[in-house]
Amino acid sequence: MHCPFCANDDTRVIDSRVAEGGATVRRRRECEVCNKRFSTYERAELRLPMVVKKDGARQTFDAEKIRSGMQKALEKRPVPANALEQGVQAIVRSVQELGEPEIPAADVGNLVMEQLQQLDGVAYIRFASVYREFKDVDEFLAAVKLAMNGEGES
Repeated sequence: MHCPFCANDDTRVIDSRVAEGGATVRRRRECEVCNKRFSTYERAELRLPMVVKKDGARQTFDAEKIRSGMQKALEKRPVPANALEQGVQAIVRSVQELGEPEIPAADVGNLVMEQLQQLDGVAYIRFASVYREFKDVDEFLAAVKLAMNGEGES
């Protein structure tokens, strides 16, 4: 591991700890030349599927795009940042567990809506209103009723 301060490639591990609920190993390192300390994080690398859009175009699954969409829906809502991050990680895990090389964009959208429904009913409606492109008020009202029923079960 290269030192981020002096670019020396001779560093040693001082301490290792499990982080993020066992998904990551955090290592404290010290440079043998400049003696500065820094942290590194080690995660298992799992291949994520390609997302197949409505028009047949394919793009790499992007957790940052999921996070961004959820953040927009949750804007000005009383949901902690760690709850958002847990929702994003749950979606990534669900996609990884499928083990498929490709996943329809609609399936990813449904996973996002499931997480938002658990986090905040208003955010769910915000996302669903854009994502589902409601054709009329009845479709919108059905989504509101679904959100209200989901909150009642919690």
